[in-house]
Amino acid sequence: MGHWWQEQTVYQVYPRSFNDSNHDGMGDIPGIIEKLDYLTALGIGVLWLSPVYKSPQKDNGYDIADYKDIDPLFGTMADMDQLIVEAEKRGIKIVMDLVINHNSDQHEWFQKSRQRIDPYTDYYIWRDGKDGGPPNNWTSFFAGEAWQYDDMRKQYYLHLFATEQPDLNYHNKAVIEEVKDIIKCWLDRGVHGFRCDVINIIFKSSLEDGKRQLVLKGLEHYLSQEGNHEILQELRRDVLDHYDCFTVGETVLVTPKMARDLCDPSRKELDMIFSFEHMEADQYFVKWFKRKFQKKVFFETLSKWQKELHWNANYFENHDQLRSVSRFGDDTRYWMESATMLATLLFSLKGTPFIYQGQEIGMTNFDFQSMDDIQDVESHNVYRFLGRFHLPKWLRWRMIFKSSRDNVRTPMQWSDSEYGGFSTVQPWLKVNSNYHTINVANQFHQEGTIWSYYQTLIHLRNNDQTLIYGDFEKMYIDKHVFIFRRYDEQEAYIIAVNFSTKKRTISYRGDVLISNYNTTRFNGVLQPYEAIILKG
Repeated sequence: MGHWWQEQTVYQVYPRSFNDSNHDGMGDIPGIIEKLDYLTALGIGVLWLSPVYKSPQKDNGYDIADYKDIDPLFGTMADMDQLIVEAEKRGIKIVMDLVINHNSDQHEWFQKSRQRIDPYTDYYIWRDGKDGGPPNNWTSFFAGEAWQYDDMRKQYYLHLFATEQPDLNYHNKAVIEEVKDIIKCWLDRGVHGFRCDVINIIFKSSLEDGKRQLVLKGLEHYLSQEGNHEILQELRRDVLDHYDCFTVGETVLVTPKMARDLCDPSRKELDMIFSFEHMEADQYFVKWFKRKFQKKVFFETLSKWQKELHWNANYFENHDQLRSVSRFGDDTRYWMESATMLATLLFSLKGTPFIYQGQEIGMTNFDFQSMDDIQDVESHNVYRFLGRFHLPKWLRWRMIFKSSRDNVRTPMQWSDSEYGGFSTVQPWLKVNSNYHTINVANQFHQEGTIWSYYQTLIHLRNNDQTLIYGDFEKMYIDKHVFIFRRYDEQEAYIIAVNFSTKKRTISYRGDVLISNYNTTRFNGVLQPYEAIILKG
């Protein structure tokens, strides 16, 4: 009826924080292999692997120094090949990160480009300075200027992210050919697709000054440009369409119209995209400026994207976001109810569900104490940048504490043993102190746990064509309650979720397909953080 990637649940592994097999404090590929049976038991069909390529690790692997080699931190290419084989034996397909907007300043291409050695001279975006400063006024996603002066080349290079992540030049056709070769290399090794990092900003139409605004000056010159679409179509036509694979794009600041242009099947670009609008219901424009979680905005946004796109990549967590139970629920008094309610909502939306390691056991945001606990380069850059505006340290720390990506990058909590069973030595990032109670060992194959609820939901969706392919219809939204319908010619379900600490009365009643309160007949009263799927 559809594609295999529409009928599976994707599980994202952040390798350095998943499982340490060689006791060096860093997760690794053999550690992932050790946990494949765990993923099988959960019901996972696709494993999305955050970068394991060779890297100086300035941005935890998103600064790639060699696209065709494995970083020794994580293992060897032989380990990677074994992971692909062992996963395939269990019916799990591997999807890798494709980071092609930028790579590392330690990459051979960049080092030769600095020296003007052909054919690499124009692999990156180099320009002379202007009026004693950078070529234009663009700013970086990681705060500060988007240009860095290079003493060797005597020019500035563009970096929309960290200084150590120079942007590639897609006006150079040789760069596109290099990317095709990288994609083909990994597909030939047996991977089945890619999550494409910031894929809608790879093409810069011009280098004119950006409009004057507080953040992200220059955006209008590189966000979802026509040249970007042409590149994606070329990659699809020349490489991707020759394999049984899929692509999901991380697409920043997209509107539904932009999203349709990127993933409409007739355009042959991406298969689906991650939108961010629903993740902005607790912030003002950028994540560092928090506001109270606007539940109604969250519901309306989810509904809008369900109707606007033919297929969604649904998620509430990933390596760049906060823990959903802490962000959208109540991770203290209603921890379990919040986690299972969010899971019900996620798996009942139309689209491919993506979950992030630890989400299935209700892992929470970290209990950081100071900037000394933070490893994330983005967080440190923003902390320094805000200091230029004389914001007091306490306020800057509060902003980092509430928004840092390290909240979701803490080591996986496998057991209540030291370091959460992740390692036998001090991990690269501290383990959340609640690992004594929140861990896999306490929930694995145990009835009435968050893990078992996820397992049930995954099995339910995997075997229900209406939940997979059925249409979506919004039925009711208020400040706390979201009700919608999934239906096709054979079946219809009503999904109701209560995002509050109080009971809510709704007009629907009936037999229950699944409930996070374990009810079989619904009488019209939603309990705090209750989620139900009603039959018919």
